[in-house]
Amino acid sequence: MFGNNIKIHFAGSDNSHGHNIALKLAEIKYRLYTCYPFIVNKNIDSDFTLGGDTALIKYRDNFKHTIQDSGLFTLMFGAAKNRKLTFDDLVNWQDKLIKFTQQNKLTSTCVEVDCQKVLSPEDAWKLRYRMREKLQNRQINVFHKEDGKKGLDRLIEFADYIAISVPELRITNPKTFRDDTHRLAWYIKNKKPEIDIHLLGCTDLKMLKQNKFCTSADSTSWLSPLQYGQLKSSVGNGHISTVNKDLESNFAARSVLEGVNNDKAIYVARCAISALLSKLDYQQVAGDQS
Repeated sequence: MFGNNIKIHFAGSDNSHGHNIALKLAEIKYRLYTCYPFIVNKNIDSDFTLGGDTALIKYRDNFKHTIQDSGLFTLMFGAAKNRKLTFDDLVNWQDKLIKFTQQNKLTSTCVEVDCQKVLSPEDAWKLRYRMREKLQNRQINVFHKEDGKKGLDRLIEFADYIAISVPELRITNPKTFRDDTHRLAWYIKNKKPEIDIHLLGCTDLKMLKQNKFCTSADSTSWLSPLQYGQLKSSVGNGHISTVNKDLESNFAARSVLEGVNNDKAIYVARCAISALLSKLDYQQVAGDQS
């Protein structure tokens, strides 16, 4: 789909102008965002159209490929954390997701409403068929442990793009999740060589190297140095404030030309440097990211 090696999609800070400018400066070509903030407080009869100055719309052409996450797990632990979601709730969520995607003419690959953990695998299938019928965008179908082997085989037959939830395996199989992910990916690829595979929430460099035959992965790790201060990269470790000052000044000046306020230019520059260092790490272990 994007060449012969896995491409890491940079996730997080979805509708932030500064972070999108940082990714532009670092020449990041792959992105994952969530539709959650754009649909959570709206009704199905709302207008979901975003303005042209919205970051998601303004910078979308900077990327070769974008993945739109359904926001379901954010919903589970956010707006709906104090109640049990029903099938009708998820139909409504799916309808809002579809309307948002269509009204904004988004060409992103869309992650399905994978509700196996909330309801049942069969309910997930009902939503899966429904979404394929109603939305033309390419879709990623997600395997969860609740599906079992028969469910996985059925999903492989149905899907042309399938995701493995790495955070789930990290929780359920803490000692073996790396090998389990690799075995699962190989099983899927051997059963259907033309299928695309996405590793959800995979920030582990060893895993990216081990599974470079997969199509894509996503990671928010490029944001960690801005949150915690520490850069951890193959080209050097240290506090974010100790980055190369010439590069920082260059990125800061370019960010101002992109419309960033002077008082935020250094922050955006450091975001760009962190993204660039992450991309260099990914290129070393997983191959070209252009």
